[in-house]
Amino acid sequence: MEDAALFWFRQDLRLSDNPALVAASKHTHVVPVYIIDTKNPGTSALGSASRWWLHWSLHALNQSLGGKLSLYKGDPQQILEDLVERFSLRAVHWNRCYESWCTERDTTIKSLLTEKNVYVESHNGSLLWEPWEIKKDDGTPYKVFTPFYRKGCMNAAAPRKPVEAPKVASWLKDDVKALSLNDLELRPKIKWDKMLAPNWSIGEQGANERLQNFIQTGLESYKEGRNEPSKPFVSRLSPHLRFGEVSPNQVWYAATSQGDGKNIDHFCSELGWREFSYSLLYNNPDIAVVNIQKKFDAFPWSSDPTSLLAW
Repeated sequence: MEDAALFWFRQDLRLSDNPALVAASKHTHVVPVYIIDTKNPGTSALGSASRWWLHWSLHALNQSLGGKLSLYKGDPQQILEDLVERFSLRAVHWNRCYESWCTERDTTIKSLLTEKNVYVESHNGSLLWEPWEIKKDDGTPYKVFTPFYRKGCMNAAAPRKPVEAPKVASWLKDDVKALSLNDLELRPKIKWDKMLAPNWSIGEQGANERLQNFIQTGLESYKEGRNEPSKPFVSRLSPHLRFGEVSPNQVWYAATSQGDGKNIDHFCSELGWREFSYSLLYNNPDIAVVNIQKKFDAFPWSSDPTSLLAW
């Protein structure tokens, strides 16, 4: 097809402030896809609660796309190769993920598609600062939060300003091989989610409503109020950020537009903790299984199942 690009949704399930989607929208036709990767995650595969959230986030996203979201389950490499061929795609765009298994997969896919003369570009749609941008004076990554945030982030270039949702001339859907949302089998078979569902408004619209509500009612007392989760001073933005229904840039500028008091500074530093976690993950790919502080290698472990159950 003449001048068609593919946009691969991942941890960025929104239309606004989506850099990779903006890039894809410069083409006449855009094929928006989401893939449940069943080949690469290993022990990093989504748990039941995350899968439940993802179901409804994809439901909301598909509605905002006018039903044009193509869903798949399997090996992303094979799925993307097939789509590139069937739709004669000129370009593929995605926003970067930073887990080691993701970066290895994406590097392989980018090389493969590039060899097929497809333009492939990754973008930053998930972080205020890239992990390789915030380094100590000697060029090594930070291992302690306070200097990472106060010296590194606060002296770096300001996070980019959010951008509006792009105007796409033509959304294309794969009506041949795409699956239905129910085919992904993300919802639990035992309906434990019935008590969870009323407490959340999942999707981009719900995320933005949650952000505005927090800015209006919770931010002014955040520094101390966040210690009492029963009160409305916690943001409750974590799952929305995790699935990219709202970007950290949108959250950052929504908060900083209110001024620079202690509550705003403290809230922004919590976004800094999120950045720090990604920095540690990117610079220490084995951090999930290896202590970053080697002194903890000798830490005694208990294997008491009764204590574990009580905990």
